[in-house]
Amino acid sequence: MTATHRQDRTFKPPKDYCPFCPTDPDAEFPTAIPESEYDVAVVENAFPSLQPDPPEPPVESTDLFRTAPATGACEVVLFTDDHDAVASEFEVERFQKLARVWQDRYVDLGDDPDHEYVYIFENRGEEIGVSLDHPHGQIYAYPFVPSKIERELDASTTHHEETGECLFCDVLAAERDDDRRLVSETDHFTAFVPFQARYAYEMHVYADDHLPSIAAFDDRHLDDLGRMLEDVVTRYDALFGFELPYVMAIHQKPTTAGGEAASHFHIEFYPPHRTADRLKHLAGSERGVGTYVNNKLAEEATSVLRSCRRSA
Repeated sequence: MTATHRQDRTFKPPKDYCPFCPTDPDAEFPTAIPESEYDVAVVENAFPSLQPDPPEPPVESTDLFRTAPATGACEVVLFTDDHDAVASEFEVERFQKLARVWQDRYVDLGDDPDHEYVYIFENRGEEIGVSLDHPHGQIYAYPFVPSKIERELDASTTHHEETGECLFCDVLAAERDDDRRLVSETDHFTAFVPFQARYAYEMHVYADDHLPSIAAFDDRHLDDLGRMLEDVVTRYDALFGFELPYVMAIHQKPTTAGGEAASHFHIEFYPPHRTADRLKHLAGSERGVGTYVNNKLAEEATSVLRSCRRSA
């Protein structure tokens, strides 16, 4: 996607102004939130990569180089009105509210026939490139299924056609049988370091039941997802004693018809830190040919993450 208007988007605004904080009635400039306080909020991205009524592409489409308008939506999910809040210190109820907000936005955005995939994610930390410190995540509604998701679903579809089983259900069953990479379990979710981890402390969270998307969750799943999110974030922040940067990516069913058998709700966390003071940089092998080199065995990372708990 090309979004030239984002070139001049806000990066690290002045410390006395945050566009995601509540608006102070006496402030010179309003923020994205007109109220003086809020709990969890969703606002439109001020610099969207996708728009409901995008301009026509400035380059004409050809058989070889095809173009199309960047139709879609970009939203920002504000986790709290407290600018300095730390997610690992949230009460579990806030994570549970967040799960309900995600469900609402997935369903609402997915009802638009122009949206084929609703992607819920969080970029956390300056090392990831975050430009605003206020605790927040994002949602993109794409007019297509992103290529990584498409490859994942293709593999899952092939597995289902060959075995009659869900690929993700089989992976989860195998991880449970093995046990060496399991980090944490709640009533309805399991967190583990994947066998094919690309980052030293990568973690995946799978729904225990075959649930294609968050739209299929009932209250017990939403509440339990909140408990699992709290568990994962507190383990990460206990790992090195600071707010661990990461990308959180939620993978689930495209919002178009079908795909229930191949889709299985799961979350992938990619933290770039391989030690407290060293990052995993994507270089020649990763960027050039897509082959990741991990400096830590998944089983060793699991042992460390199992020992990480919220401090008393």
